[in-house]
Amino acid sequence: MPHETEGRLNAMGIVLPRRPKPIGNYLPGVVVGNILYTSGTLGTQPDENDMDVLPYVGKIGSDLTIEQGYASARLMAINHLAMMKAVLGDLDRVKRIVKMIGYVTCSSDFTEPHLVLNGASDLFVALWGEECGMHARAALTQHTLGLNAPVEADMIVEIYV
Repeated sequence: MPHETEGRLNAMGIVLPRRPKPIGNYLPGVVVGNILYTSGTLGTQPDENDMDVLPYVGKIGSDLTIEQGYASARLMAINHLAMMKAVLGDLDRVKRIVKMIGYVTCSSDFTEPHLVLNGASDLFVALWGEECGMHARAALTQHTLGLNAPVEADMIVEIYV
């Protein structure tokens, strides 16, 4: 059945936005063989002027709560889905999420970046189930990220060719 993945997204109340506009000289993703490598992206949303804005800015643990970081990571995951669709044409080509490398901007005493990145991981598991959506992951802390974003990640995705 075509577009099963987008049907599941719709059932979850998620409408894919357009892919985020790049803030540098790079592609949203590159396919090599049966692997899609996505570029890093943030938890942005298009505003009424079609500009990408960050609803959450700052550091987890000082400016933002874990729950706000989780929400930002969920938005980031939705942007990854939009990027995957832009590169692949159809999210049904996703065979498995292999790995996510996530970065969390946080205060120096914050020790739970894994809880923040669950905002993305939980969405992928809810969308594709454990067999396809569960993935390897690194949760790294950062002093700062571009645009004062709290979360960024890049991904490795196995696809059907």
